[in-house]
Parts: sequence; C-alpha cells; structure tokens
Amino acid sequence: MSVVIDVSAADSAQHRFGPSPLGELGAMLHALAAPAHHRRLREWTEATSARLPALLAEHLAEADFLWQVIRAAFLIPHTLCESLEEDLDAVDRIDDERFVAAALYTTCGTAPPRPATSPLTDPTAREHARALARTRGPNQAAFADWLLADPPAVRIWLRQLLQDCAGAFFHDAWQRVLPQLRADARHKADLAERRGLGAALAAMSPAISLDATGQRIVVDKLQDVTTAVAPGLGVTFSPTAFGRPHVIVVHSPGWHPVIQYPTQDPAAVPEPTSLELVRKRMEALAHPVRMRLARTLARGPHTTKELAAAWQLTTPEVSRHLATLKKCGLLVTQRQGRYVQHRFDLDASARLSTDFLEALLR
Repeated sequence: MSVVIDVSAADSAQHRFGPSPLGELGAMLHALAAPAHHRRLREWTEATSARLPALLAEHLAEADFLWQVIRAAFLIPHTLCESLEEDLDAVDRIDDERFVAAALYTTCGTAPPRPATSPLTDPTAREHARALARTRGPNQAAFADWLLADPPAVRIWLRQLLQDCAGAFFHDAWQRVLPQLRADARHKADLAERRGLGAALAAMSPAISLDATGQRIVVDKLQDVTTAVAPGLGVTFSPTAFGRPHVIVVHSPGWHPVIQYPTQDPAAVPEPTSLELVRKRMEALAHPVRMRLARTLARGPHTTKELAAAWQLTTPEVSRHLATLKKCGLLVTQRQGRYVQHRFDLDASARLSTDFLEALLR
C-alpha cells in the first residue's frame, strides 16, 4: 500500500526543501496527543504536558482529533514561511470550503463521499458529515456542528489556540531545532541538485522512493492513493524533528503535495529500517530451524560444521539457512584462520521490535 505522487508534469526547479513552523507545531501537537508513538520524546511530552496552562490543555483536548491520528492538511503548509504568524496568515487565506473539508476529514475519521455540493450549502451532505462525526465521539460531534454552522468563528478560535501554543511551548522548542532542520533541508536540496530527486528521497526515509520511471514518488503508507503535481509546480519537502517516525503526505485533491519527513542525528539514532526488511527478518526467524540456529549463534560464534553437528543437519542445509539470515542482516560472518565463523547480530535483533513499530507508524 502506498501514496503515489505523479511528478511527470512537475518542474523540478520548483521542488521546495525547508522547515515549516506550522508543520512543526502540528508534529508537536501530535506528539503531545499520541505520546505512545514518540517514545524518544517522552521526556519532552511529559514535561510539556505538565506545565501547560489548564485552559490551554482543555482546549487542546477539545480539538486533538485535528492532529492526533490524521493531520489536517492546513497544518502542513507548502509555503515554508519564516514564522508561525505568516503560516497562520496563509491559513486565513484558505477559503471556507477547503478549510471545512480538511477539518471534516480528520473530525469524521474517514473521508466522506464527495457530494455534488458542499456540506456548507447542501443539507444532505451536511447531515452525512454530522452523522460520521457522531460515530467518533461527542467532541467530534460538537466540533462538526460548530464548524458547519459558523466556520469563521471556528477559524478564529483555532488560530488563537495555535498562537497560545507558541507562547506555552512552541517558540522555545522551535528555536532549538530550527538550525538542525535548516541544515537537513539544505542537505536534501543539495542531493536533489547534484544526484537527482531519487537520492534526496532515499536520504529522507526508507519509506520514500522514486519509481523506475523517475516520474512517481512512492511513499509506503496504509493507503492506496494517487495524486499529481500540477504542471509547472513541484513538491514541498519539509523536515521535522518532532515527527519521527511518521512520514506525513498531503495528497488530497486541491492541496499542494507536501511530504513531511523525520530528520535525526545520525550519531544518536540508528538509520531507520524499511518495512520490507523488517518483514524479511521476521519471516527468517519464523522458521523453526533458523530459530534454533539463531539461539545457538546468539550465545557465541560457530562454524557451519559445528552447527550441523549440534542440530543433526547436513552442512548444505545449514548453509542455506545461514544465507537467509545473512541476506536480511541478522548474521555476521568472520574468518578465523582456516575457519569461517558465524554469529547472530544481537544489535539488529534487539532493534527488531522498535524497527517494526516505527515502520508501521510511518
């Protein structure tokens, strides 16, 4: 399953690389609303939640469905403004139809059928949206009613809420991570210019790639969606320090395609593992013979003949199983004089559950 962005009509010179204040605030809000997704941010989420003013915490809880599971498209802008205020000004310029559609998408928890007319003007479409929101809970139902009845009031309230976040926690965190985000964006832009877009995508995340035609960006997601860049335009690529392990893609019709990808300190965080490699490792260890071999090799290095004798297997049979473990990165082989010894990669095995979880959450 994947989100595909057709860039065949795009102008590569129009691809943008840079940090987004509102995009990063959206990532922070998600981390606060879903801390289980962000164990590496546990200290920050706990400290920030503990010092939030009571009224702000209450209002964030009232609107957390705008960023908890699915991020509203207007919270991941393509404009790459210099300040949060500029980003919010750009959101104010979005017409009510697009703003309400984006908010309803997250409020309802699923994409409502595309009506011939807008829920702002068509009673049937409006009632359908309300019915979907009611299935999600009382907060969503109340918010949908308010949104459909008075979009300008909701927009004013939401802007004030986001501005309150700036003073409470965003500004300090943003200033801390901004140099890192700028450096990462410059690196990806330089890769795209020198080695092509595919190299830049590969450096962003194992979940993002350029297909063999060079005309489609493919993002490993729990959706099957295809969108396209308008002729002469490009894709916005925005790094986030608070979004890991998620890769967020804005792909709804009418919205400029944006990919928000996680940046990291390579010295502190292991390179993320692709879901395909995680799958291969799990399948390799699911075989009972390979599991026995892995248990033996985890205790110390052994030769192929030693393993065959220990488990009453033929040498060719052991070799085939070892080749499978080595191919998926779970085996380390080293020559000691006349002998070749194998050992189980304990580090790769220890990361398997974390790699699996992060690959799912991307």
